[in-house]
Amino acid sequence: MSRATRTDTQSPGPRDPADGPGAEDADGHDLIRVHGARVNNLKDVSVEIPKRRLTVFTGVSGSGKSSLVFGTVAAESQRLINETYSAFVQGFMPTLARPEVDVLEGLTTAIIVDQQRMGSDPRSTVGTATDVHAMLRILFSRLGTPHIGSPGAFAFNVPSVRASGAITVERGASRTVKATFNRTGGMCPRCEGRGSVSDIDLTQLYDDSKSIAEGAFTIPGWKSDSWWTTRLYAESGFLDPDKPIRRFTKKEMQDFLYREPTKVKVEGVNLTYEGLIPKIQKSFLSKDRESMQPHIRAFVDRAVTFATCPECAGTRLSEAARSSRIEKINIADACAMQISDLAAWIRGIDEPSAAPLLAMLRQTLDSFVEIGLGYLSLDRASGTLSGGEAQRVKMIRHLGSSLTDVTYVFDEPTTGLHPHDIQRMNRLLLRLRGKGNTVLVVEHKPETIAIADHVVDLGPGAGSAGGTVCFEGTVEGLRSSGTVTGRHFDDRAALKDAVREPTGTLEIRGASTHNLRDVDVDVPLGVLVVVTGVAGSGKSSLVHGSLPAGAGVVSVDQSPIRGSRRSNPATYTGLLDPIRKAFAKANGVKPALFSANSEGACPLCNGAGVVYTDLAMMAGVATPCEECEGKRFQAAVLEYRFGGRDISEVLAMPVSEAAEFFGSGEAHTPAAHRVLVRLGDVGLGYLSLGQPLTTLSGGERQRLKLATHMAEKGGTYVLDEPTAGLHLADVEQLLGLLDRLVDSGKSVIVVEHHQAVMAHADWIIDLGPGAGHDGGRIVFEGTPAQLVADGSTLTGEHLARYIGG
Repeated sequence: MSRATRTDTQSPGPRDPADGPGAEDADGHDLIRVHGARVNNLKDVSVEIPKRRLTVFTGVSGSGKSSLVFGTVAAESQRLINETYSAFVQGFMPTLARPEVDVLEGLTTAIIVDQQRMGSDPRSTVGTATDVHAMLRILFSRLGTPHIGSPGAFAFNVPSVRASGAITVERGASRTVKATFNRTGGMCPRCEGRGSVSDIDLTQLYDDSKSIAEGAFTIPGWKSDSWWTTRLYAESGFLDPDKPIRRFTKKEMQDFLYREPTKVKVEGVNLTYEGLIPKIQKSFLSKDRESMQPHIRAFVDRAVTFATCPECAGTRLSEAARSSRIEKINIADACAMQISDLAAWIRGIDEPSAAPLLAMLRQTLDSFVEIGLGYLSLDRASGTLSGGEAQRVKMIRHLGSSLTDVTYVFDEPTTGLHPHDIQRMNRLLLRLRGKGNTVLVVEHKPETIAIADHVVDLGPGAGSAGGTVCFEGTVEGLRSSGTVTGRHFDDRAALKDAVREPTGTLEIRGASTHNLRDVDVDVPLGVLVVVTGVAGSGKSSLVHGSLPAGAGVVSVDQSPIRGSRRSNPATYTGLLDPIRKAFAKANGVKPALFSANSEGACPLCNGAGVVYTDLAMMAGVATPCEECEGKRFQAAVLEYRFGGRDISEVLAMPVSEAAEFFGSGEAHTPAAHRVLVRLGDVGLGYLSLGQPLTTLSGGERQRLKLATHMAEKGGTYVLDEPTAGLHLADVEQLLGLLDRLVDSGKSVIVVEHHQAVMAHADWIIDLGPGAGHDGGRIVFEGTPAQLVADGSTLTGEHLARYIGG
């Protein structure tokens, strides 16, 4: 019988290979195969990752975990998806290069949930970032009384617009008609939807006893002979450059401070003159504060004061938007509620006409609570979220997703989580896997490694000493593998036999920042103090928001360090300055010659070391510079030597080698040696001085920042989760560093969740008992041993379990 007339009840017989792959072939694609990966420090890595399983990637900080998971697997998946769009659409998308890998098979759509902070735009909030605010706006536009308009009438990003005039209608015989146009927006007109108004202190911008010609400006970078600033004002024709500013006429003062952009000609060159206030707002206030150089940031902090908008009381909304209510609650009240309370309020609304919208709102708000973010409010600025909070907010949209067989990629999802919250996060990861998804997690916490179906351990060291796969298999196999992770997997820091005695106290009285409830606490000085509690209990509010000013505090918070591909450890820490001066002094030339961003730069690549070719919607290509062979400097500069090395050879040295080089002999440079010792103390001895910051892992950047702050003079160090991004083996080194700081006479206050740090503390301050309005109180003060014995708090329970484990 022919194949065409065969009935379903009959055996199909042997399949003809010419017909193509059969259904059984599809079952063979249950692995993601990576062969010969060479991204960053990976050394021809080959792994097979099982699909529809939870795979955890471990290894010391800088061992290549992110390079394998994010830089190889996730990057190629995203690149292939982008290629399915038209060339026109790709022109608007980020261009991704193909990772340096020989074979990459079995990929599925990758959804990346990383720790990148959310945009710090002043108008971005938790509500706008998660679309909950959009749903609330629709709800109030339908059910709010009085009815004031469409959803846009409740949006603080939409201004109200009114217009009237004549328009020409070209239909048949053209005629002119009068038309009016109105759009009702929810933006507060005073603060333009920001919730705060800024005031600039003019005394910080200029010395009014001097004239512009005498150098009146006190703004960083505004030199008296600068073309684009001082000379523009002096020769604009609007002002008398030789008259002291305090003697300006009313018109001169108006032109000086507020004049709209105006074209002027200065020495035959066409330039744009603009009043000082709008110029400062555009050049300084429009930028992200954290991306500014330290001296610029200090200037902005001095010159600009922010106050709550008096018209909208910080709600960002117009009076009309605040007047419309549902059951006595307006949209500003709803956004200010703790999300767990808002979820309860939404459940109480019974309106059949809005049932689908209410159901979606309830599901989304319940996801916040389930993921441990019920303590947030929708009006919380998204730029103020920690890395861990931002990552969990991104998870919200995926929890109720119907997608299956996709690859979820997480970057240390337990960052910023108390041990109590880690259990909840583990359940969420397992739930995603249970829906038939592949879950890849870069993680250091043993609690999360323990739930893995498959473990890939990279190492054995960091940087050039890492980049190889040391172990693949089960968690039990990892324990007995003998790798660094395996050896430290069951490590437990013991309680100290004796704790240090404090040398004094730092008094905090009536602390009420955010959710703190008039907290009074005495923080002991001269010892290692750990402030702990569940996420959202008020730890950072107490430490960063309530410490008395002028207490000599050096604060190392969680804000990420930023840097371009030209930035490296030498430039970020200030190490390059004494090195340049030493080279210049030894050779009798200018220090600027030894900067790849200044006079010594290779003219072909401008000191980048590579030449970038932009290929529009295709990924750009970076090729080593033929002129300098990637060394970044002119050939003439490389002829100058110091201690037998040229500047490019020095920047290629690892920190540990450079510390020896500058520590003694003819290259002895005390200023450089001090910085290098600090880098070694925080465990970065393997980094090369000229390695681009863009290639550093999150843990390496955190420690680089810590090393920089250790140079600041202060009696008290405040560290915010210094174990973030650190491997189990690195935590031990961090504890040694904290001990050295305390033993040198410093006071160290650490906001931390890691039980090893708690056990090592001299004194613990535990906040809680819960998060948000359920927290904000001191639930325990005492030694770690007393906390374990007390056992009445969540922290005490988990620390006792950790010590006993």
